[in-house]
Amino acid sequence: MAVIAACMVPHPPLIIPDIGKGAEAAIQSTVDAYRKAAEMIGNLKPDTIVVISSHQVMYADYFHISPGQRAEGDLGGFGAGQIKTEVFYDTEFVEELGRQARAQGLPAGTLGVRGWQDERLDHGTMVPLYFVNQCWRKYKLVRVGLSCLPLTAHYELGQCIQETAEILGRNVVVIGSGDLSHRLKEEGPYGFRKEGPEYDSRVMDVMERGAFGELLEFSGDFRDKAAECGHGSFTIMAGALDRLAVEADRLSYEGTFGVGYGVCTYQVTARDLERDFLEQYERKEHSRLMALRAREDEYVRLARRTIETYVKTGKVLAVPGELPGELYSLRAGAFVSIKKDGQLRGCMGTIQAVCGCLAEEIIQNGVSACSRDPRFSPIEEKELDRLTVSVDVLGEAEKIDSPEQLDVKRYGVIVTNGMRRGLLLPALDGVETVEQQIAIAKQKAGIGKEEEAELERFEVVRHF
Repeated sequence: MAVIAACMVPHPPLIIPDIGKGAEAAIQSTVDAYRKAAEMIGNLKPDTIVVISSHQVMYADYFHISPGQRAEGDLGGFGAGQIKTEVFYDTEFVEELGRQARAQGLPAGTLGVRGWQDERLDHGTMVPLYFVNQCWRKYKLVRVGLSCLPLTAHYELGQCIQETAEILGRNVVVIGSGDLSHRLKEEGPYGFRKEGPEYDSRVMDVMERGAFGELLEFSGDFRDKAAECGHGSFTIMAGALDRLAVEADRLSYEGTFGVGYGVCTYQVTARDLERDFLEQYERKEHSRLMALRAREDEYVRLARRTIETYVKTGKVLAVPGELPGELYSLRAGAFVSIKKDGQLRGCMGTIQAVCGCLAEEIIQNGVSACSRDPRFSPIEEKELDRLTVSVDVLGEAEKIDSPEQLDVKRYGVIVTNGMRRGLLLPALDGVETVEQQIAIAKQKAGIGKEEEAELERFEVVRHF
C-alpha cells in the first residue's frame, strides 16, 4: 500500500453550478473531466487524500502542512456560502510527513500560522473535494501548501509523501490543485502574453506524457510571465510518483476565460526505477554547471574562489598574485550575484569604488553576497556545487533628466531622494520596462512610489 494514483486539476469555483449559474457550460469539458477523475478516486477508495493547493498558507522558505484534527470551509467568498466542506485530517500522516521532510533537510511541517487561517479551507482544496465527495467520503485529508523554494525542493517533498505512505501502509491519492496560465487572452484576468499559451502547451504536453522530470526545467522567469499558479503543486505531485510507472490520461484542457484549466489522471501500475526524474535532472544540471564553470573568466573565478573560501573557512581571501592587470589597476563599483537552481541566492555590491582596486572590490562584495544579503540566509558549504556566479563592473554614473533616457537592457538606474539611494542593475529577468526598473529601485531605497527622485544611469560590463 502506498501512492496509488494522482490527479492534476484546476480549481475555478465557477464550475460548481451554484456559483457558475450556467456559465460553467462554457467549460463543460473541464466539468466532465473533473467528474471522471473523481470517479477514478471513488473506485480506488483511498485511505488518505493529499491535496496540494496553491491557495493554502504559503511561505517563501517553508512548506506548510495543515495541523489539527479537522477543518471546514465554505464558498461564501464566491457567493455560495451554502456550499460547505468539512474534512478530518490524517494526523498520523501529517506527523510522519514532517518527520520525513526534516530527515531530508526540507523546511516543511505544521509550524507557522495558527487559528482561523488554518481552520478555514481554501478554494484550491474545496473545489476538488466538491467533486471527490460525490464519489468517495471515507478518507482522511492531508493539506499541503507551496513555497518559493526551488522546484527540486517541491519534488523532494513529493518523494517524502510517497515514503510516508509506504511507512504507514496507506493507500493514498495525491491531488495537485492549480490553474495554468492566467494570460491567455486580453480580456482575461491578467491580459495576454505570448508566454501564456506557450506555457500551457508545454506543460500539458509534459503532463500528458507523464514526463515529470521536464517540470523541473521550467524557469521561474518563464512561469512568472505566464502567470501560472499550479506548477509547484504539479511538481510535488510528480515527486509523489517518483520511480513509479503510471497510466497517464489527459482528460481535458480549456482556456475559455483566459485562464488555462488542465485535467490529467495517473494510475500507478508498477515500480519503475528508471523514472528517477530528480536524479536524472540533477545529473544533467551538474554537467551543465561544470560546463559553465569551465567557461568562467578571471573575474567570476575570483568571485567564486572568494565565496568558497569564506563559506568553508570563514576567512576573507587575500588578493591573489596572478590576475589580469586591470583587476589591480582599475577602481570601480562592482556587484557579485549568486544564483542557485536558477533563483537568486545573494547579490551585494557597491555603486562606487570603496577599495583600492577592482580585485579587492570583487572579494569584499563576494563575501557580502554569500553571507550578508539580508534577504537570504548565509550560503552553506553543501550548496557550493549548485551555484552560478556573475560579476557586474559598473561604469561611471551620469545624471539624467527623464526616464526616457533609460533602457532597461542597456542601463542600470540609481534613484536618490535626500540620503535615500537605491540601485538596480540592467538586463534583469522579469524587469521589462523603465517604469518597473525605477519602481524597484525606489522600493530598495525606501522611496515612496509618488515621491520625487533624482535619476542617474550607468552601464555595466557583465562577467559570467
